[in-house]
Amino acid sequence: MTFNDVVEGIKSLSTDEKEEIQSLLQQYLREERRDKIYENFQAAQKEQQQGNLKFSNQIDELRQLIKE
Repeated sequence: MTFNDVVEGIKSLSTDEKEEIQSLLQQYLREERRDKIYENFQAAQKEQQQGNLKFSNQIDELRQLIKE
């Protein structure tokens, strides 16, 4: 099934069904964002455990860290 097939299929649905799909898509997108945040958190934890994270509250030092 192609993207166009999906779009055409959605166009043929009732308004209630379209709203349900919209709700489901919003939920799926939220879940994907949460998963990505969690993956980033786990990666940061691993880097911290390995001693690879650097912290600073000095703007010049932060700029330098970003360039690295």
